[in-house]
Amino acid sequence: MQQEFHAIRRLPPYVFAEVNAMKARARAAGEDIIDFGMGNPDFPTPPHIVAKLAETAQDPRTHRYSESRGIKGLRKAIAGYYERRFGVPIDPESEAVVTIGSKEGLANLAGAITSPGDVILVPNPSYPIHQFGFIIAGAAVRNIPVTADRDLLAALERAVQHSVPKPTAVLLNYPNNPTAELATLDFYAEVVDFCRRREIYVLSDLAYAEIYFDGNPPPSILQIPGARDVAVEFTSMSKTYSMPGWRIGFACGNKTLIAALARVKSYVDYGAFTPIQVAASTALNGPQACVAEMRERYRQRRDVLISGLAQAGWEVPSPAATMFAWAPVPEAFLHLGSLEFSKLLLREARVAVAPGVGFGEHGDSHVRFALVENTHRIRQAVRSIKGFMGRYHNVIEGAGQPVPAA
Repeated sequence: MQQEFHAIRRLPPYVFAEVNAMKARARAAGEDIIDFGMGNPDFPTPPHIVAKLAETAQDPRTHRYSESRGIKGLRKAIAGYYERRFGVPIDPESEAVVTIGSKEGLANLAGAITSPGDVILVPNPSYPIHQFGFIIAGAAVRNIPVTADRDLLAALERAVQHSVPKPTAVLLNYPNNPTAELATLDFYAEVVDFCRRREIYVLSDLAYAEIYFDGNPPPSILQIPGARDVAVEFTSMSKTYSMPGWRIGFACGNKTLIAALARVKSYVDYGAFTPIQVAASTALNGPQACVAEMRERYRQRRDVLISGLAQAGWEVPSPAATMFAWAPVPEAFLHLGSLEFSKLLLREARVAVAPGVGFGEHGDSHVRFALVENTHRIRQAVRSIKGFMGRYHNVIEGAGQPVPAA
């Protein structure tokens, strides 16, 4: 018996699958692919965090079910982080919940607060779970701009005027994946004021709070007075401490949203493995030199990539934060779209990137580089890209006919 389930029908084919299949075939044929496609941190988790995991796992009492909302020690560590980093007091009992990565938390909160037909405001382009978590839950998603400026605020106003029913929530993500856009406290203050007056929830994804390069740490929306009346914020250990496979993150803020997320989680999971949660507490409470070191290494990678691409004739904005570079598709290739251009780059330069259309149709003029290769490999990739660009001289000269599709 074949059945097309409603939630599955609303999910389009996975855009990254074609590029991933090409990578797999090339590697199976023995080709060396330099892979900037997935934001999968390649640094090892700091040794003191791994050591705490191993130590805790030796105690058989930790092998039992954990707590779905997170062990008390980790929730206290989360509250301590918010106090130190943002000057925001968090009640670990009512304003914090541990998630199995921020992706799980966002998806479960979407299911908790969404009824079929509810309107949710999501930037386009955006990290896929931001949109599809709500689509799976049955919501109608309305797109808004990514930029943290007057355009987004105007889009919020239009959405309230023209959406039936009124929007339930707006999702924000700064520093942004994939675009690396940043937000200011002044912008957050305007969003909070708008959403409080119109009774709209704000879901903030702050996964890249600690990967920044200009000396100005990105702010939290919870720093705004009154934000906790409407806002909840998700953060991940994956990037800050290079713990992607550990699947550990947390949500803080509005008590109603935190309670809703905790209630759903009590039905669908027993929480992350307790030794992982203990190790995460050690990460938050322990020495932070490892975070600064990783930040510096990402900065070095960024500089090598951006300067190398410029020398190859490809001008890409230098991101002030995140582990990504959002690269405009060179003009001669724009007619191909980001997916076909990504496939061409993989085939001709042996370099894999993420097609921007995978983050929404408004991303189709860009590709995303993830800074997950070391500087030696980045230089190798840049040389290969330069050779590729040289074979299509109209890219550099800005003249001639568009490059034909391969």
